[in-house]
Amino acid sequence: MKRIAEAKRIKQLSRHLINQIAAGEVIERPASVVKELVENSIDAGASAVEIEVSNGCLNIRVSDNGTGINPEDIELAFTKHATSKLATSEDLFDINTLGFRGEALASIISISKLVCTTRTKENTTGIKVECEESQVKKQETGCAIGTTMEVKELFYNTPVRAKFLKSERAEFSNIAETLQSLAIARPDVALTLINKGSTPIHTSGSGDLLCTLTEIYSNSIASELKEINKTDELSKLHVYGYCSTPNFTRSSKKSIYVFVNNRVVKCPVLLKAIDMAYKNMLATGKYPFVVLNLELKNSDVDVNVHPTKKEVRYRNPNQIFNFVMTAINEALSTYKPQQEERFTDNSENRFEQESKDYEKREENVTRIKPTSFLNAPKEDDAVYVTRENIDELTVKNSNIFSKVTKQTPHQNTSAQINFEIHEQPVAEPNFNIIGQYRNTYIIFEEDKELKIVDQHIADERYIFEKLTEELDKNISSQLLLISDVIKLEPADASLLEENKDKLEKFGYEIQAISDTEIVFKKVPQVISHIKTKEILSDILENLTGDINKLEEKMLVTISCKAAVKAGQELNLWQMEELIKKWKTTKHPYTCPHGRPIIKTFKEQEIAGFFDRNV
Repeated sequence: MKRIAEAKRIKQLSRHLINQIAAGEVIERPASVVKELVENSIDAGASAVEIEVSNGCLNIRVSDNGTGINPEDIELAFTKHATSKLATSEDLFDINTLGFRGEALASIISISKLVCTTRTKENTTGIKVECEESQVKKQETGCAIGTTMEVKELFYNTPVRAKFLKSERAEFSNIAETLQSLAIARPDVALTLINKGSTPIHTSGSGDLLCTLTEIYSNSIASELKEINKTDELSKLHVYGYCSTPNFTRSSKKSIYVFVNNRVVKCPVLLKAIDMAYKNMLATGKYPFVVLNLELKNSDVDVNVHPTKKEVRYRNPNQIFNFVMTAINEALSTYKPQQEERFTDNSENRFEQESKDYEKREENVTRIKPTSFLNAPKEDDAVYVTRENIDELTVKNSNIFSKVTKQTPHQNTSAQINFEIHEQPVAEPNFNIIGQYRNTYIIFEEDKELKIVDQHIADERYIFEKLTEELDKNISSQLLLISDVIKLEPADASLLEENKDKLEKFGYEIQAISDTEIVFKKVPQVISHIKTKEILSDILENLTGDINKLEEKMLVTISCKAAVKAGQELNLWQMEELIKKWKTTKHPYTCPHGRPIIKTFKEQEIAGFFDRNV
C-alpha cells in the first residue's frame, strides 16, 4: 500500500540561515572574500590597500586608507541589502562603483568571524565591530582613518563548504590572481599582498598601467607589448590597454585580462573579439597576453546580471565586438610602418628593374659572402625551360620567359613574381643579409640585432595576406594546358561537384569526365607548379573538415604550397626580396598556422655571452 507523505508546514527562515544561503552565491572561496573587501576599499576612495592571508587562507585581513564607515551606519552596513551606493531604482542604470548590491558583508559574517575597525576623518576616535553568527557588537577604539576588516576562521560553521576548498597553495594562487586583476584594473591604487612574511604582489599605485604590469610581472614584458588605444566619440566608446606581439604567448588564458569601466569581468564578447584579432597568428594551445579596459556609458551596459557582478550585458554587443577587435588589430599593425603596394600587370618591367637593382647592389658589396653564393653560375649562364625543370619556375605569361631563362638554377621565383606589384623607387634596405643556415633560415642584422627568419613561413605569411586581399575579386588562376586524369572515389567526386562554386572562388576549375574521374582545368596561379594530385589531396581534406572555416583553410593551404620551401637554396637578391616583402605584412610574427617566424638576438645578449661590455 502506497504511503502518503505528511505535508510539511512552511516556515520563515532565520536571518542567519538566509545569509548563509546567499553567501553561497557571493562567497565561493577565500579569493571571493578578498575580491569583495578590496572592491569595497576601492569604492571608499582608498589609494592604498594591504591584504594579508594566513591559516591556510582562512584568515584574511584587508586594511585601507579610505573614507571609513560612519559610526551611525556601522551596524546597518552588515545587514543584507544595505549599501551607500544605490538610492533609487534608476541608479541601477548608472552604476559607478564596483559594489552596489549590499550583500557582501552580510554574506561574509554569516560564514566567518569578522572584526571591523574603522574611522572617518570627521571623528577623533574609531569604531570596532565584532561579528559572529550574523550578530554585531560595537565599541569605540583608537585607529587611523580608513577601515580594517579581519576575517577569521572562514567557513568555520559550514564544514561542507570547507571540504570543497582546494589545497592552501591553490587557494592562495586564486587570491593572487584576483588581486592581480584588481591591480591591473586600478593602477592608481597601491595593492600589497602579504603571506608568511613575503609580499608576492606589491604595486605602487602610480596610475601608469604599463608600470603596474612591470611591477606584477617584470620589466622585460614592456618590450613585448603593443598599446591599445581607440575612441569612438559618437558612441562614447573608449578601449585602452596592451596586447602582446604574437611571438610572446602563454599556455593558458590566465593572462587575458578584460575590464568594463574598470570592473573585472568574464565577458564572452570581449574574449571572442580577442580570439578573432589573433586568428591565424598563434599556434594551437598558445594564447596572447592582453590587458583590455572598455569604457562606455553606464546606461549601455548592465552589470546587475549575477551576484558576483562578473557578467555583463551590452545594449549593442555587435558594435562592442567590432570596435574592440578593430582596436586590437590596429595595435598589432604598428609593428612597423606599412608600405603602400598595388597590383599591376607590368611584371616584365618590374623584373627588369629588380634585376638592375640587384646588380647595382652586388657591385657595392664589400663584405665576405656566404659560401652558398660563391659558386653561383655566371650571369650569362642560361637555364632552359624543360619538362624537368618547369615545376621550379612560375611565370605569369609568355612574355616573361626570356627573362626567366637568365636566372640561375638555384632561383625559384614562385613566390617572388606571382604577385605583380608596382613599386616606387625605394632606398636601400635597412638590414644586412648575412646568409642562409641549412638553406632554411635567413640570417640578417638590423638595428644592432641579429635576426633569424624561417624562409618558408615568412614567405607563407606574405602570400597568405596577398591572397586574402585578392579574395574579394577571386584569386588569379592559371590555365593548365596539360592535366592528368585523376580517379576518385564516388563520395569524393560528389563532394567536389557540390563545392564547385566555392572552389572557383579560390582559383580552381575542376571538370568531371566521368562519375569517378576528374581533370583540373585551372589552379591558383601561385601553385601552378604543384602536382595536381597533391593539390587535390589538400582540397578534399579541407572540404571534409569544418566547412565554416573553408575560406581560411583554403588560403592557408594555398599559401603553404606556394611559399619557398625549407631546404631551398636562395641567392642574395632572393633573400633580400623575401625579407622585404615579409616586412610589409600586417602580422609578421607568425605564419597562418601560428608558428613563429623570427627569432631575435639583441646585441647586449650576444655580447653578454662572450663577457663583453656594450
